[in-house]
Amino acid sequence: MKVHFIWRDLIFKWLNELYPIARLTHKLEVLNMSSTTSSSTTVDRNQPYTIELIKPEDHEAVLSMLKTFFFKDEPLNTFLNLGECSDLEKYSMKSLSDNCSYKAVNKSGDIIGVFINGLLKRPAATDAPPEKAADGCSHPKFKKILGLMDHVEEKFNIFDIYPNEEQILDGKILSVDTNYRGMGIAGKLTERAYEFMLANQISVYHVMCTSHYSAVVMEKLGFHEVFNMQFADYKKDGEVVFKPAAPHVGVRVLVKELGKEVPKSLL
Repeated sequence: MKVHFIWRDLIFKWLNELYPIARLTHKLEVLNMSSTTSSSTTVDRNQPYTIELIKPEDHEAVLSMLKTFFFKDEPLNTFLNLGECSDLEKYSMKSLSDNCSYKAVNKSGDIIGVFINGLLKRPAATDAPPEKAADGCSHPKFKKILGLMDHVEEKFNIFDIYPNEEQILDGKILSVDTNYRGMGIAGKLTERAYEFMLANQISVYHVMCTSHYSAVVMEKLGFHEVFNMQFADYKKDGEVVFKPAAPHVGVRVLVKELGKEVPKSLL
């Protein structure tokens, strides 16, 4: 047990030296993902919180948190006036079974932040083309969003950039309760994802951002852009599909590469 904690402490020490994430995100979380949802709740900003794996019994609480702080303010959802959408809820939660998503929990046991991740696996040469996400969606507005994601996947394949990678971590949703922003929570959630990557020999972290604020946060965390498409360039029947309010102007894919091994100097 003692060896386990020493190993984990070494990992965190190494990560913090390379990626001082908590310090960077201490101020950045005011921009995090949802830009308009606000709350007048007063909280003790010095209270401790823990970062934990999201488990099946957390799903209802995670979904409630997303409904409050993410779904309402995501730029495409807002532009379409999406409202309640069970298809969106299912889509957001389906990668939790990959066991690489994390929650921030305060001393009262409330979830105050989440980073939902999934695993992207390189398809075999013999695999049939994947089914388009929009084809199985019955909600007309959310179907438009899935159609955009399908279009991006047709134009850009992350595995083309990383021919030696068989598995990539896909960051899907990063959200922090507005009452707790500016406390470094997004950074701590990201650090835990890095720990998962190191433990599972995963080198690349991939995120797709439709929000300008999301992309800014990820860039400050050291992610860099590998794909960009303006919303004005995505059309159906000659008409631009998405015209969200400024500063949200397009889809960006950003990545960050980590080494697969902890340096020998820390062993």
